[in-house]
Amino acid sequence: MRIKGLSLLLYLCGTTLFHQLTRLVLLEISSFRTGAFTGVCTAQHVPSYKKNIDKFKAKGVDSVICVSVNDPYTMNGWAEKLEAKDAIEFYGDFDGKFHKSLDLELDLSSALLGHRSTRWSAFVEDGKVKVLNVENVPSEFKVSGGELINDLLLSS
Repeated sequence: MRIKGLSLLLYLCGTTLFHQLTRLVLLEISSFRTGAFTGVCTAQHVPSYKKNIDKFKAKGVDSVICVSVNDPYTMNGWAEKLEAKDAIEFYGDFDGKFHKSLDLELDLSSALLGHRSTRWSAFVEDGKVKVLNVENVPSEFKVSGGELINDLLLSS
């Protein structure tokens, strides 16, 4: 599976050009609430990647990138609150098009939250998705954590 839209997202966000990133970890932060600043995302998901950042770098991971259906100002404020800006790149998918292009969109309109994304993580190498972990329930944190990706990198 190839990630459609990632190179455009990275270009628009002004980060390293996609062809220069050979190994990266992507994670999406979303939950039954708004994603950024929510319980599971703030207490578990992002910290699991921040805690493992040195292990990822030692295994040749170029970047750990967090993309959420939020505006860039919210993402920046959240990254500052988590003290994770030095470890993880945070980007807002303000209109959800990136997640929709990956078929990871989640409609939470019935909970008054609009279109969001499922909680997921991926390991991407040379532009190809090697591992994609998608949570089945928005409030769960079972398969998308940093420890799991780290363990998978050990076996590769």
